[in-house]
Amino acid sequence: MFNRAVSRLSRKRPPSDIHESDGSSSSSHQNPKSTAKWAASLENLLEDPEGVKRFREFLKKEFSEENVLFWLACEDFKKTQDKKQMQEKAKEIYTTFLSSKASSQVNVEGQSRLNEKILEEPHPLMFQKLQDQIFNLMKYDSYSRFLKSDLFLKHKRTEEEDEDPPDAQTAAKRASRIYNT
Repeated sequence: MFNRAVSRLSRKRPPSDIHESDGSSSSSHQNPKSTAKWAASLENLLEDPEGVKRFREFLKKEFSEENVLFWLACEDFKKTQDKKQMQEKAKEIYTTFLSSKASSQVNVEGQSRLNEKILEEPHPLMFQKLQDQIFNLMKYDSYSRFLKSDLFLKHKRTEEEDEDPPDAQTAAKRASRIYNT
């Protein structure tokens, strides 16, 4: 019976997690865990800089980091306003990811149809179809493997351990040892 009481005590939230009178939590854990957000969708993962970092790390091990780099470059390209900058970025994306001599070539259908002439008159959505192909490739292939990977699961465990302070568990174990002897 005492062990159950100690167990219940150890599950109580630390004072920092007690809600304020306005209903908001005073804890740093008020945002959902990042791994939970990442697991909800690839979109959520790609919106979080830490998620992108972890996903890139995973893709690097799978020799397909160029996919997320291409996707990110296209996102950045779409935000570009200046015509000259847009031209430079379009050429950079083409030479880095799409040309037959690309250093980090992505595997997309129709890349041969995108010739260098289109780079002279760039527009924000010129890479959209190719970006969508890469997004779907990541979503239905790499992303599902990432969620099962040691890298992701280790990060998830670390988050969960950070949520359960070891002090509470240690105090419960100490109390259990003291009163059970």
